[in-house]
Amino acid sequence: MKKIILFVFLISSFLSCINEYGEIVNEQVDDILYSDLPPEWSNGENRYSATWESLDTRECPEWFEDAKLGLFVHWGIYSVPAWSPVGVYAEWYQHWLVYKSTWGLGIDYGNAVGEYHTRTYGADFSYYDFVNNFTAENFDPNEWAELFEASGAKYTAITSKHHDGFSLWDDETANKTWGFPWNAVTAGPKRDLLADLKSAMSGTSVKFGLYYSMYEWFNPLWKKTNKKQYVTEHMLPQFKNLFVKYQPEFIWSDGDWHLPSSKWYSKEILKWMFNNSPNRDTLVVNDRWGTDANKKYGDYYTSEYGTGLKDSSKAWEECRGMGFSFGYNQNEKLEDYSTGPNLILLLCDVVSRGGNLLLNIGPKADGTIPEIMQTRLREMGSWLSAYGEAIYGTRAWKTTHQWSDGTVPEFNSGTMLTRSYDVVKLTVNPDPGMAVKELYFTQKDEYIYVIVTKGSSFDFTIKDVDFADNISVYSLSAGKDVTYQRDGNFLKVKAIPVDKFIGYPAVYRIKGIK
Repeated sequence: MKKIILFVFLISSFLSCINEYGEIVNEQVDDILYSDLPPEWSNGENRYSATWESLDTRECPEWFEDAKLGLFVHWGIYSVPAWSPVGVYAEWYQHWLVYKSTWGLGIDYGNAVGEYHTRTYGADFSYYDFVNNFTAENFDPNEWAELFEASGAKYTAITSKHHDGFSLWDDETANKTWGFPWNAVTAGPKRDLLADLKSAMSGTSVKFGLYYSMYEWFNPLWKKTNKKQYVTEHMLPQFKNLFVKYQPEFIWSDGDWHLPSSKWYSKEILKWMFNNSPNRDTLVVNDRWGTDANKKYGDYYTSEYGTGLKDSSKAWEECRGMGFSFGYNQNEKLEDYSTGPNLILLLCDVVSRGGNLLLNIGPKADGTIPEIMQTRLREMGSWLSAYGEAIYGTRAWKTTHQWSDGTVPEFNSGTMLTRSYDVVKLTVNPDPGMAVKELYFTQKDEYIYVIVTKGSSFDFTIKDVDFADNISVYSLSAGKDVTYQRDGNFLKVKAIPVDKFIGYPAVYRIKGIK
């Protein structure tokens, strides 16, 4: 009889946790997410339930696929030491220091960061001591906002909090969990860096977005065996505070790789945002919500120093730096940075395959953006101001690129953290005997855009095309129609050399091919 009573009790308890939509409700999680919300959150619609099947029916807001270029901004305590071997993430400084192991893209650098730290700061100097030097005294959010817009980027993702747990806003949860001041308002700069930047960006066309790390390497609660305590007492209330306070248009979630989405309550978080947030119709989120979510769920899929995604039926984004590190690395010299033309080639390569490029910059601890990064952003913006119609709002054509003669290199789609995908070698500086991508293609409305990787001085031939009755070929570089010749299913175009953007790709707009 006792077993029957216990069974009935358990069934009743289980049924009481099922809501009207058939979802199993975690009351603790719901209490965190739905309590004490501002009035504008009260008009939510139950369009989505907390299942991947339901959430995956949501289409990626069109603005994201139109945007094509975003800016990643890695800024935090790691910007103080700002050091790692070239080819290593400097924002992982604390991790390399504590574990006495440094590596990057498969190369083991031993205890390089630990040795540098001891040599420079002394063995007794803690990573947490760097907070006193994270001053941001020269941070001018209006200058940042102007630069972001000048770059041609359409959205940003700034590190609200990286894996070291330091928050760039007035985050009481961080102070409580860590047991000492560990956010930018109560320590270091003593100002709300996110609020200042968002305010400055409100006067631009660039959308304000946030990066957020779900886990923290050495958070006292994370170090405990019971990860649920970290999630429910730290991560969930912290993320809620961040999202409600700043209402970003873009969330770049990260640090998810230790737990499945069910343990992060990711589906509950996404349901909450997609149903209730005031910007629910325009919000874009990535795919890093748990070990079971990457490249399976989310508005779009992420690639990091990767080969990108071959299938453009799902929105995707490649992220990487101008040098290598995301956080500022003083060890990277001029030759370690991509040139302006090479960054444009990278952008064209990604966009032609239906993706977005999230290009990183790493400000210094004082809040200034290194000159080389500013220069590169303005160079990109200048090219985009002239040729942006071949980039913004476009989609992948049936042919994304055209190879020259030679041996075509092979890549596995979806590979990440690889040195093998070098867009410069793939376009303008190949190894002997190797083919190059001589042309990139994009499409918009009735036009096909042809991006000639070698520039405006080179004639080109488009192979294997079908023709309409009327064809026009217009050079955006020269600002006029150009001469062309049909030869079977080939279209041969005569170039008009111009003396602007020398060394950069040239762009042609064609009507009448398919």
